[in-house]
Amino acid sequence: MKARRTTPRPPELMNLANNLRARLAAIALVLLACGATAPDGPPSATPPLGSTSDAPEITPAPTEPPPVPTATPINTAALPEASGFGWQPAITGLDRPIVITHAEDNSGRLFIAEKGGLIRVWQAGRLLAEPFLDLTGVTDGSGYEQGLLGLAFHPDYAANGLFFVNYTDRSGDTVIARYQVSGDDPNRADPASALQVLFLDQPFPNHNGGHLAFGPDGYLYIGTGDGGLFNDPSENGQNPNVLFGKMLRLDVDSATPYAIPPDNPYVNGGGLPEIWALGLRNPWRYAFDSLTGDLYIADVGQNEYEEINVVKIGTPGGLNFGWDYREGLHAFEGDPPDGLSFVEPVAEYGRDQGCTVIGGHVYRGEALPEFRGVYLYADLCNGIVWGLLATPTGWENQQLFQLPGNQFSSFGEDEAGEIYLADLNTGTVYILVRQ
Repeated sequence: MKARRTTPRPPELMNLANNLRARLAAIALVLLACGATAPDGPPSATPPLGSTSDAPEITPAPTEPPPVPTATPINTAALPEASGFGWQPAITGLDRPIVITHAEDNSGRLFIAEKGGLIRVWQAGRLLAEPFLDLTGVTDGSGYEQGLLGLAFHPDYAANGLFFVNYTDRSGDTVIARYQVSGDDPNRADPASALQVLFLDQPFPNHNGGHLAFGPDGYLYIGTGDGGLFNDPSENGQNPNVLFGKMLRLDVDSATPYAIPPDNPYVNGGGLPEIWALGLRNPWRYAFDSLTGDLYIADVGQNEYEEINVVKIGTPGGLNFGWDYREGLHAFEGDPPDGLSFVEPVAEYGRDQGCTVIGGHVYRGEALPEFRGVYLYADLCNGIVWGLLATPTGWENQQLFQLPGNQFSSFGEDEAGEIYLADLNTGTVYILVRQ
């Protein structure tokens, strides 16, 4: 058992939980108000996966994962000068946009998930009136960190029409579900196609993670928060027998609802087989570089430090990002066992520069060659956008833009690699342009 510095012990936890909304509003942690009635889950469901080791019966994938591409970043010199560039409004009239993505189907569309439960379509310069999917009946987006939180299209969406969502149901628990596009309208999903892939019984209303992304290996990556409250009171981050505070990795093609990739670190025991990495607090947006395949993870800190982690393509699973022994590059609480090693962040910033990190993307578009290879990320509270770049002498990191009054929630890319940024306050999606 770790020696804790500040974590209160039961029965104080219940009082702290009752006061959680007030604390969250005060510190403006990741996002938004509270909700709560009984859920109506998707029509097909697997047994719940809570904070224990009761994983469903699943069949390991029979083959090795497909090969992944390797490449070298284009821009390895220095971060560009921000003057001459800016964020131009591209889409307006949204309600708390929280995900921006595309389907890789050469349609030119953007899909924007709104926190309240709608997935909207932006096509040919206009926002379509009818939503792609309406999940308002199964989720409640009024909670600070609840609602529709994640959306990812299958890499073969153009052929199979499958996509995945991550939302909190009306009891506040996490549901990851698969849907399929309608057979007669490419701009509408079939709501009756819902298949529950994963369920997490959330102990508190915060630190739900929520992001989804397919890696270059074809597997679905699911970032989970540590379960909530603060200071990880249940010690979830370092526990390989719970799904909280982890990066999960699932094969959604070899079995229904999923199979375990054969090279996941706990496939032969020692932890839950879904886990690919542990020691995360609340990963709020991660992305694979579309050129190199490297994984960038933004992890929200406790009280002092926000961090960016980078995992090179081909790195085996079993990584430990440190929480809650570490916060950023700094000791947080307890002494790690001898021999335990952590992934060190490549960048961090303190609470004097923001409150909640918002992970972004490595720019790989054509319109702004000066930004190629630059990872862009932001902060929820102050409208600052940073640039991070791997150079021959190390990582270069600096503030590039500030848009005061904006409450950024997410970055996104279009099919051409141009980069977008969503603002919760105004319901606006911006695009980075040359001015």
